[in-house]
Amino acid sequence: MRKKNKFLTFSYDDGVTQDKRIVKIFNKYHLKASFNINSELLGRPGYLRRETMWIGHNKVEPREVSELYRGHEIAAHTLTHPHLPELSDEEVIRQVEQDRINLERLAGQPVYGLAYPGGGPTHDERVVKLIREHTGIRYGRTTISSYSFDVQDDLLQFRPTISHREFDRMMELGERFIKQAVSEKPQIYYIWGHSYEFDYYDSWDLFEEFCKMMSGREDIYYGTSQEILLHRGEL
Repeated sequence: MRKKNKFLTFSYDDGVTQDKRIVKIFNKYHLKASFNINSELLGRPGYLRRETMWIGHNKVEPREVSELYRGHEIAAHTLTHPHLPELSDEEVIRQVEQDRINLERLAGQPVYGLAYPGGGPTHDERVVKLIREHTGIRYGRTTISSYSFDVQDDLLQFRPTISHREFDRMMELGERFIKQAVSEKPQIYYIWGHSYEFDYYDSWDLFEEFCKMMSGREDIYYGTSQEILLHRGEL
């Protein structure tokens, strides 16, 4: 049987309580996601201000992590969500590697992935070099959209296809991905965001419709970032 060469995955940051709802959607449609967590912020309550609205930004409890994300990937997001380029070499390594170790203990599974925290310039060449040489991280997802399905060479500066905030374009790309014929060249549709944003945009139902549209396709492999980025050749 020919291997599937079309891959779909999702990546969600911060480990917030809205993840409970999005996990149910992913499980309903047999989709896979990676959840990127700040281990030292787990269990903390909070709010974020978005324009004229306050949004709940409560973190899941440490005891919930293993069961909540079962069947999905748990990945690092640093201990406390700092701006990595501003930190010393030692603190960059500590923020990333200790978060990875903490999450492995909570999840009971290896952690190889990272989503860089923050927006804008989330990382630089120094940060990437430190992570590559001094941590167990093997891929790092940025916040810069590629708007492409093409495979990328530098997995520690991986650019996702699109954020779900660009909903219309995400749908357009999804329809194109579905129609695209399977070829010898692998294609990855990689979507990222924060689940609390669905509260702000009141877009839970729209996102579920997107998941329904993308699901159940015989020519698409549904996997986590780790499964797709690190193990494509073994699928």
